[in-house]
Amino acid sequence: MERLSVPITTADPVAHAAILGLGVYRPRRVVPNSEIVERIASSDEWIRTRSGIAARCWAEPDETIVSMSVAAARSALAAANVAAEQIDAVVLATSSQMVLGPSAGAVVATELGLHDTAAFDISAGCAGFCYALGNAAALVRAGQARHALVIGVERLSDLLDPTDRTCAFIFADGAGAVVVGPSQAEGIGPVAWGSDGSQTSAIKQDKDFAQYFAEVAAAEVSGRRPQRPYIRMNGQAVFRWAITFLEKACRDALSKAGITANDLDAFVPHQANSRITDALVRTLGLPDAVAVARDIVESGNTSAASIPMAMEQLLRSGEARSGDTALLLGFGAGLAYAGQVVHLPPIA
Repeated sequence: MERLSVPITTADPVAHAAILGLGVYRPRRVVPNSEIVERIASSDEWIRTRSGIAARCWAEPDETIVSMSVAAARSALAAANVAAEQIDAVVLATSSQMVLGPSAGAVVATELGLHDTAAFDISAGCAGFCYALGNAAALVRAGQARHALVIGVERLSDLLDPTDRTCAFIFADGAGAVVVGPSQAEGIGPVAWGSDGSQTSAIKQDKDFAQYFAEVAAAEVSGRRPQRPYIRMNGQAVFRWAITFLEKACRDALSKAGITANDLDAFVPHQANSRITDALVRTLGLPDAVAVARDIVESGNTSAASIPMAMEQLLRSGEARSGDTALLLGFGAGLAYAGQVVHLPPIA
């Protein structure tokens, strides 16, 4: 093969990458526990005790994966003071895009007015945002992109069985986006990530679409309406995995960044369950001064969107500030995890 004689990068490689700006979109409809409890034969107290959730946002029909992503992205661009045309790549993480193609990232890029821009989706469940962030930082450092837009977005309400006592109160909708670009100092530490496919049954879609379409075809004969695919979760299995394995993931991310838990200003875990967050805080021995994200209380579990949304909540509340050192940790379906140490960005 003849050696290439022209450069193939879109920008010069850089030593360091950072999150330059953050934006989120929270759906208009706020759903308190009181709207859910009757259908799952539960109570507000039971939901709060089990998960920490008091309310969540569910998207209206016009609040789509694309529209929520575009809104969050525009806020992130404004916070970063970066124009849309300066974006060289869009990396979008979601598990609730209801079509296989085109990628949501490509449609979002076009909606933002980008032309001929690299764009793709990542499906890594609740770890998706941290996977996307790690990939975007690598693109910037390698010179494949000067600026990259990272989006975590979900419409999980589309995949909820409203009578399922294990899931109906947990999952929610929303979007968060960050702009990643070159920096004078390192702002995104090396990613610590991995997966365990032997535990796919812990969180999964209960049927694939081939099975669903076969049921639809059979229904034309039987007249029996098939049940569409829903998220199902074994909460106890996820909890056991989280409290026994994720300490190592956190310590790996800290070690790769060359710091300890005592150097942190903030901890932003995936907003899966308040009890998991509490267990990780205790296990890691985080100092009392470390701000811990608790966005799950009002936003529920938004999967790939939860970490940017939780970062924004910490910054908006004043519990953390732009420039603070934070440990991010995404984990969930796969089972998969990813985490990295970052400097928190500005918000619009």
